[in-house]
Amino acid sequence: MAHQNAPAKPASKSLVMGVVAFYLVAALARVCSNKWVLNTTATPLFFLWAQLAIAAGLFMVSDALRLLPDRLTLDLETSKGLIPMVGLNVFGLSFSNYTLKYVDASFYQVARGMVLPFTVLMSFFFLHSRPSLNILLCCGVVTLGFFIGVFLDGTPLSMVGVSFGVASSAITAVHSVVIKQSLNVVGGSALALSWYTNLLSAIVLAPLLILAGEGMDVMKLLFGVNELVTEPGTMSPLATFMWGSAITGVLGFLMSIASLMSIKVTSPITHMVSSAVRGVAASLLGVWLFHDIITTGRASSIAIILLGSGLYTWVKHQESSPGSSTPSKRPSYERVRMEDVEAGEKDFKTKE
Repeated sequence: MAHQNAPAKPASKSLVMGVVAFYLVAALARVCSNKWVLNTTATPLFFLWAQLAIAAGLFMVSDALRLLPDRLTLDLETSKGLIPMVGLNVFGLSFSNYTLKYVDASFYQVARGMVLPFTVLMSFFFLHSRPSLNILLCCGVVTLGFFIGVFLDGTPLSMVGVSFGVASSAITAVHSVVIKQSLNVVGGSALALSWYTNLLSAIVLAPLLILAGEGMDVMKLLFGVNELVTEPGTMSPLATFMWGSAITGVLGFLMSIASLMSIKVTSPITHMVSSAVRGVAASLLGVWLFHDIITTGRASSIAIILLGSGLYTWVKHQESSPGSSTPSKRPSYERVRMEDVEAGEKDFKTKE
C-alpha cells in the first residue's frame, strides 16, 4: 500500500522544455495569424466561427481514429449545463478578436492587460477569496502598466479596440471562475470540456454573426469576384482568410490536446517566464511583421504589466509554500493561464 502514496516522478527537463516551447510558439503563431487575417477581413466573427469549427472537426476526426485517450460524447443535459461557459467563451473570444482587429499586435498585450486585476476582483465577489495586501499591490502594478500604455503610448490608439480589450479581460476573469463548475459538469475531463466548448461555441456563434451584420460581408468574401483579384505577389482576402483559419484552427486543437500534459509538467514559475518571453516576442514580431511602432510609453507599459504579473506569480508561490506566514484559512486562488482560459481547458482551483 505504501507505494500508492509515493510522490509522482517529476517530469524530465526535456519534456517541460518541449511543452513550454510548443505553447510559446503556438500562442505567438495564433496572435500573428489572427492579426494577419483581421487586417484584411471585415468578418471577425466569421473568422472566429471558422476557427472553432475547424477545431471541433479535428476533435471528431481524432475521435473516429481513436487518437484521443477518451471517447467523445454529445449529451443534451451536459450541453445545457455548459450554457454559461459557452456564452462567456463566445463573447470573450469575439471581443478578443475585435481587440486585435482595432489595435496593433504589439499593443494587444496592453489592451488585454487587465485580466489579472479583474480575475482577483471576480474571485473576491464570486468565490469570497480575499486577496492579501501583496496581491493587491501586484494588481496595482499591472493596472499602472495598463494606464501608462493607454495614455502615454505616444501613437494614435483606437479607443474602440481598448474598450473591447477591457471588456474581453473582464469576461475572461468571469470565465475563469465558471471553469470549475463547468469541469464538474463533464466529470472533470479537460478534454471533454474543450470538445464541448469548441463545438457549442461554433453552433451559438453561427446565428450571432448574422445578427451582427456580417452576412453580406461573408457572401462577398466567399463569392465576390473582387476578392479574387489581387496584385502580383499578394494573396487574395479569401486565400488569406482560409490559410489563417486553417493555421489557427489546427493550433487551437493542438493546444487543447497539449494542455492535458502542460497542466501536469509546468509550474507557475515556468509559466511566468514563458509569459514574459511571449510578451516580448509578440511585440518584436509586431514590429517585424506588421511594422508596429514601439514607443517608450508602450515598451514601459508592457514591461510594467509583465513585472506585476511576475510579482503576482512569485507572491502566490510564496503564499502557497509550506511554512508561509500568510494565513492559511483564507481562501486563495491560482492564476489561470491566458491560453487555457480562452480555450476553456484549465480547472480554476480554489483552496478552502
